[in-house]
Amino acid sequence: MNKNAVNPPAAPQPSPSEHSAAEGNHENAAIPSPSNRWYHRIGPGLITACVVIGPGSITTSSQVGAKYGFSLNWMIVLAVALMMAFMTMGAKLGAVANDTAGTLVAQRAGRWLSALIGISVFFIAAAFQFGNNLGVYAAFQEFEKPLSQVPYLKITYLVVAFNALSIAFLFLFHNLYRAVERLMMAFVAVMLISFAINLVFSRPAPGEFLMGFVPPVGKLFGGGESTGIDLSLLGLIGTTFVITAAYYQSYLVRQKGWGLREMANGLLDARVGSVIMALITIMLMSTAGAALRGVEIQTAKDIAQGLTIFGSMGHAVFCIGLFSAAYSSFLVNSMIGGFILSDNLGLGSKPSDMVPRLATVAVLLIGMGVALYTISSGSKPMAAIVAGQAATVLASPLVAGTLLWLCNRRDVMGEHVNGWALNIGGGMGFLMLLAMAAYTAIFKVWPAIAG
Repeated sequence: MNKNAVNPPAAPQPSPSEHSAAEGNHENAAIPSPSNRWYHRIGPGLITACVVIGPGSITTSSQVGAKYGFSLNWMIVLAVALMMAFMTMGAKLGAVANDTAGTLVAQRAGRWLSALIGISVFFIAAAFQFGNNLGVYAAFQEFEKPLSQVPYLKITYLVVAFNALSIAFLFLFHNLYRAVERLMMAFVAVMLISFAINLVFSRPAPGEFLMGFVPPVGKLFGGGESTGIDLSLLGLIGTTFVITAAYYQSYLVRQKGWGLREMANGLLDARVGSVIMALITIMLMSTAGAALRGVEIQTAKDIAQGLTIFGSMGHAVFCIGLFSAAYSSFLVNSMIGGFILSDNLGLGSKPSDMVPRLATVAVLLIGMGVALYTISSGSKPMAAIVAGQAATVLASPLVAGTLLWLCNRRDVMGEHVNGWALNIGGGMGFLMLLAMAAYTAIFKVWPAIAG
């Protein structure tokens, strides 16, 4: 043997964090395709956009547009910027950490805190699901005349059928994440096309539309006459800045199989999803601002009926977009509640695990049951609404603070801890959620309990 022979250099070994991140992620999903095609570099962000753009956000953004015109476009940009900050944190956490968010919280703060987060998010998801069921019902109501020609068919049966379809969806696919991602991509395309067509029909004034992106700084800080903006407009931010969806981004990234090597994809994907949220919300607000100015809007049905000014085509196109928004949010919102509850109780978080899927079914059934009660009785289920609002008061700041905390821990993120920009955005978002929680507690939850 030649003693002077030089041994070849050893191949570089992955760091412990890289190894565990890849190992943890790849047990949740198939190894991602190495393709550089743009549509392989996105996915989780589109799914998050789908859950944010639901019947509630459609109604709220249209209400604000009908009342204030284009003057609050800047507020959507602010809300989406805050959402983007937390989606970016969620994407980084999912790609870098060696475990799920629920497990990390349980290991570092105790199971009691992770359980509190999981239960609170479950109640928020169930409350949102009630609204999503009503959104599906409203979309079908607009086609009541042709549907009435089908013997024995009632719209409530269709609501039940779509819940059954969602439950079947959870159990039929071997790769649940991939099936959800492809379905949500289709829904996003339909929403963009539908709401863009209605915006073109409405013909907003370009100058007034663009001026809406400029915040009225003088008026906001008392330098001019009041804009008439009050705390109720926090609802506009609340339906766009959905912290539980940003938190779930970390789970979606893991389910897609992205690790450290794909972190750049995760960050791009979070930005794409945020931009889509902004586009759809601004299109809805601007359509209402141009075509429904001064109209009193209470439900999505009011919007659909108002858009009959565009003729039957405009009405039908909006209803198609409404249905896409309702059903896409319908499925993913229930998964947020089910998967986060299961993970935070230590009962599994992978799409192949049974408990997360059963918990998702529970969210679907609770939302459907409350919605059917509301439809049949014609009254609002106040106890359920107050419970959902109370859960939101507790969970939203808690989830935001937890995500900020995890993303600033070096034992979780290594060298990928938050930089100053993300921490500033995250801090602003946390304060905004505290303000919204205080408003909800003082003006909604407490009066309902005391009264």
